[in-house]
Amino acid sequence: MSKNILITGGAGFIGCHVVQLFVNKYPDYNIVNLDALTYAGNLENLRSIENAPNYEFVKGDITNGDFVQELFSKYQFEGVLHLAAESHVDRSIANPMEFIMTNIVGTVNLLNAARHTWGDNLKGKRFYHISTDEVYGSLGETGFFTEETAYDPRSPYSASKASSDHLVRAYWHTYKLPVVLSNCSNNYGPNQFPEKLIPLAINNIENNRPIPIYGKGENIRDWLFVIDHARAIDTVFHDGKLGETYNIGGNNEWTNIDLIHVLCDVMDKKLNREEGTSIKLITFVKDRAGHDMRYAIDATKIKNELNWEPSLQFPEGIEKTVDWYLNNKQWMENITSGSYQDYYQKQYDER
Repeated sequence: MSKNILITGGAGFIGCHVVQLFVNKYPDYNIVNLDALTYAGNLENLRSIENAPNYEFVKGDITNGDFVQELFSKYQFEGVLHLAAESHVDRSIANPMEFIMTNIVGTVNLLNAARHTWGDNLKGKRFYHISTDEVYGSLGETGFFTEETAYDPRSPYSASKASSDHLVRAYWHTYKLPVVLSNCSNNYGPNQFPEKLIPLAINNIENNRPIPIYGKGENIRDWLFVIDHARAIDTVFHDGKLGETYNIGGNNEWTNIDLIHVLCDVMDKKLNREEGTSIKLITFVKDRAGHDMRYAIDATKIKNELNWEPSLQFPEGIEKTVDWYLNNKQWMENITSGSYQDYYQKQYDER
């Protein structure tokens, strides 16, 4: 029996991998991808499935409550995977209101639409909110974020995501809306917008431009290959316990400077450059305001309860990632020139 499933932010980095997985794996699901196509939304990421019979793209903004309700009324969604978000810390520092509107107001609009559409008929319904480990704040040299870690956000971005997490849980407790949540560590892999560290570094190395590193590069992150994250999202959506949160991590901690050293070595080999060439491009810049020192996820719960764990560690994952970017130079050129934003008009407006 077919189900209508809404995926928000499905043209973004993580979202496009989730959409492709669901469209290909679940032919009995009708997948509706809702995306506002802001700077990070790229429909070129979905070329492989854009004509699939169980896929539909809708351009729209989750901050428009009336529009969101109309969409729910039209499609009668039975499941929601909510990935749409503003997600770049530097942008949140420069313009926090965009993050408040999308990450908080947009989430509440979706919650309200689900609540009003589903009413008391909650059997088989599920609202899945995908969040970040940044809501937990910063760790010292030891310890890990668990699902019980107190929230301590330090940037407008993480504060807006923390607020949306609290609201999703409030709708579970107050209205019995069937929700599930997850908080993930840093993602990397194909199709990531090149404002983020790894694709930015790959592009700069290829073009012999400086690789900017905040401070001394001592900040530590847990890195998760995006396709592993999509697999985890699939697992949580179908098997996660209602009302529960699952931390999704890569068991894969690196300081920024060590990560870039590995990336430089891989790029030198792939580009047939002399060893040590790319490392010379590293340039240390003024540290980011409120820069958290360390994030690290304890993913024991999702492993024990749902039998998920990452399939790739960083050395293998980074090689796959570098290969993808080097084999998709047109994609990067379209992104950096801004021409990727014309794809919607070509594919949809002209139909």
